[in-house]
Amino acid sequence: MKIELASSYGFCFGVKRAIKIAENAKDAATIGPLIHNNEEINRLRQNFNVKTLEGIDELTDEKKAIIRTHGITKSDLEQLNKSGINVIDATCPFVTKPQQICEKMSNEGYDIVIFGDENHPEIKGVKSYAKGNVYVVLEEDELKNVKLNQRVAVISQTTKKIEKFMQIVSFLMLKVKEVRVFNTICNATFENQEAVDALSKRADVMIVIGGKNSSNTKQLYSIAKQNCTDSYLIENETELNKIWFNNKDLCGISAGASTPDWIIQKVIDKIENFN
Repeated sequence: MKIELASSYGFCFGVKRAIKIAENAKDAATIGPLIHNNEEINRLRQNFNVKTLEGIDELTDEKKAIIRTHGITKSDLEQLNKSGINVIDATCPFVTKPQQICEKMSNEGYDIVIFGDENHPEIKGVKSYAKGNVYVVLEEDELKNVKLNQRVAVISQTTKKIEKFMQIVSFLMLKVKEVRVFNTICNATFENQEAVDALSKRADVMIVIGGKNSSNTKQLYSIAKQNCTDSYLIENETELNKIWFNNKDLCGISAGASTPDWIIQKVIDKIENFN
């Protein structure tokens, strides 16, 4: 059986940057999980004593606080900055951008529509920068009975599918007079999704590696599953099952933006040992 990696996969710029920041901030605490990958978070804790807190209310005597890649709410950031603690911002620049857009456009009187998951930490942070009406939706139907301002700004969670974002934009174009569209889906997400789509159309079995709480990893798995019935989402090599690879000719592998190379290599090594 041949093993083939997707042409684009794994660590994105924002995650690489955040991990480097954390490695250079020993004995710090991150506000929320730094990234959506438990294995890498455990490595940072063991090797650099970087612990994870669920929120700013869990801070005790820490000297350094790292803001997670997904960002935090505006009010939490303001509270942190007033506390006197050394605040180290590891928010991905691709997440900072929609925060800024949300604040600017709401200040100019636009209603804000965000295509994303209401409970995702990135969206909680982005939404907090809006001063007026803000609506978080996953489907255009959710806007059917909403009385919107005639001026709307629309943005997306950075890890969502461009096709669905375009559907929501099209719906808004028919509903209100002015729509300002900001494509805030990051390039790495788009490239990884295109790559997994192409590979999964040829593969007999697909392995997608990443945190099961990671939005971008779940999107990759969803795309793979549409094209290849035998697609599996795993966090590490211990979840592999030899039976998955019986009578398969091509095993495709992709990985989420928070998945480090060392985990990917362990998965490849184990699959090779099955042969």
